[in-house]
Amino acid sequence: MVVGITAPVGFFDPLGFSKGKSDAAMATYREAELKHGRVAMAACLGWYITASGVHPAFDSKLSSDPLEAAAQLPAVGWLQFVLGCGAIEWIAEQVKARPGYQAGDLLGAAYWVDNSDEGWVDYQNKEINNGRLAMLAIMGIITQDVQFHDYGDQIFKPLVQ
Repeated sequence: MVVGITAPVGFFDPLGFSKGKSDAAMATYREAELKHGRVAMAACLGWYITASGVHPAFDSKLSSDPLEAAAQLPAVGWLQFVLGCGAIEWIAEQVKARPGYQAGDLLGAAYWVDNSDEGWVDYQNKEINNGRLAMLAIMGIITQDVQFHDYGDQIFKPLVQ
């Protein structure tokens, strides 16, 4: 079984990025897809937490509109964000240096289970598909806020009213 080739699309590469690429290049692409998908899933969750008026820091004094809240975030908040992301990236690079590393497997699951286990492949496919959906979703959510100044929970509400 190959992870990431799922119904109904199958192998999806309309722009031909994978054509003639080595296994190492494809592993790099898979790593990037997983990372972007995980970030997008976290962004979707964070968007709706912020839109509900909950801000874990700053005593919820920032705007409930996530884009406005990002603009209102003090420099020290951005510094924490950048340093936190940098720390995660540094740790990921250290993990990638270990022998037997599989693309995107930062927790080392490949040491206990391999892609011959149907349940594990199914789990990986779910993560990839949810990440792909989240990447599209966060772009739609941001577009809704930019175009309609509506950051709530119904995408493109003005179009359905």
